[in-house]
Amino acid sequence: MKVLIVSDSHGRTSYLEWVIGRVGHIDAFVHLGDFEGQEEYIRSLVTCDTYIVSGNNDYFTDVEREKVVTFGHYRTLLTHGHRYHVSYGTDDLLENALEYGYDIVMYGHTHIPSVEYRRDTYLVNPGSISLPRQDGHTPSYMIMEIDRRGEIYFNINYCKYS
Repeated sequence: MKVLIVSDSHGRTSYLEWVIGRVGHIDAFVHLGDFEGQEEYIRSLVTCDTYIVSGNNDYFTDVEREKVVTFGHYRTLLTHGHRYHVSYGTDDLLENALEYGYDIVMYGHTHIPSVEYRRDTYLVNPGSISLPRQDGHTPSYMIMEIDRRGEIYFNINYCKYS
């Protein structure tokens, strides 16, 4: 299973369009919020299962704030992250994951990609597909793959096109 994960497009879709054109076949697509009114257009870009949650800049939308989905045998929380104070760290996310039995928490908001594995839980952030804040300021996205044995892999990728 191959899942494309993005966040924080902020109404700017050029990098997202480029990524979708480059990654090839995906089984699922996840957007972790701050799409700023582009949710229907974003949904139209892919033909696979699509999961979108709203972020702190997604005003006047009926898109859910959080969603629980299962990828393989991994129970996964999708959230933007701002309600868990992720700008100050992932401790609140981790406590929530442990309380509710999530194997993976996917979040955005910080615009900085990361993969953490703490207390048998993955905390993953694809960074921002349009307004990155990490060193180098290159838009980023993540590919999650689950192999035939059920093993999971996360790869942070960067948009490098001219």
